[in-house]
Amino acid sequence: MPKRIKSAPTIFYPESDGKPMAETETHRDLMIDFIQMLKHPFRNVDAVCVSGNMFMYYEKGNTRKSVAPDVFVAFGVEKKERRTYRIWEEGRAPDFVLEVASPKTFRDDLTKKKDLYADELRVKEYFIYDPLGEIVPSFIGYRLNNDVYEEIPFSNDRLASEVLGLELGENDGILRLFDPKKSEWLPTATERAEIAEARIEQLLAEINKLKSQNKG
Repeated sequence: MPKRIKSAPTIFYPESDGKPMAETETHRDLMIDFIQMLKHPFRNVDAVCVSGNMFMYYEKGNTRKSVAPDVFVAFGVEKKERRTYRIWEEGRAPDFVLEVASPKTFRDDLTKKKDLYADELRVKEYFIYDPLGEIVPSFIGYRLNNDVYEEIPFSNDRLASEVLGLELGENDGILRLFDPKKSEWLPTATERAEIAEARIEQLLAEINKLKSQNKG
C-alpha cells in the first residue's frame, strides 16, 4: 500500500492574549495618539510600518518567542494592514520602539525587553516613557551603538530620534513629537481634525460673505 503524505501542521500565531490594551486610560490614549502622530508624517512613504500593541514574533515556529511593543516603526517593509508582525516574513525588526511604562511593567521594560531589543532584535532606538511619572526615570531613550544600547542625552528637554528625524518630549505635560526642521510640535489626530474643521468654517464664511456682496 502506498504511503500517505501528511501535510505539515499549521502553526497558529495568536493575535491577542486576552489582556487589556494598556494599564490605564492615560496609557491607552497616549499609545493611540502616538501611533496616529507617527502615521501622519510617513503617510506618503510606501515602505514603512507604523503600528503598536501588536504581537511581534521573532522565531519562526515558536509562538513563545513574541513581544508586543506599544508603538513601533519599521522602515523598508510594506505598508499594509497586519494582524501580527512576523520578523522572518517582513525581513527586519523595527527601527524604533516606544514602551509606555507603568510601575507594573517598567522592570521588564528596563531589563528583559531592553536586552531583547538590543541583543536579539537589534532595534536601533528604544524609548521608555511613564505618562503618570510614577517611576524613575520616567523618560529615557537608548540608541544602538556597536551592538550596545547607549543612553540618549536630553537637548532642550527632548530626546532626539535619528531614525525618525524627530524629537520626543513633553508639551503641556504630554509626550509629543517635535519636528526640529520646522521647529514645531506635530499635531495629534484630534488637533488636525480641529484645524481642518476651522479652515472649512472659515472658507464657508468667506463664501457667504462673497454671496452677500454680490447680492448687494
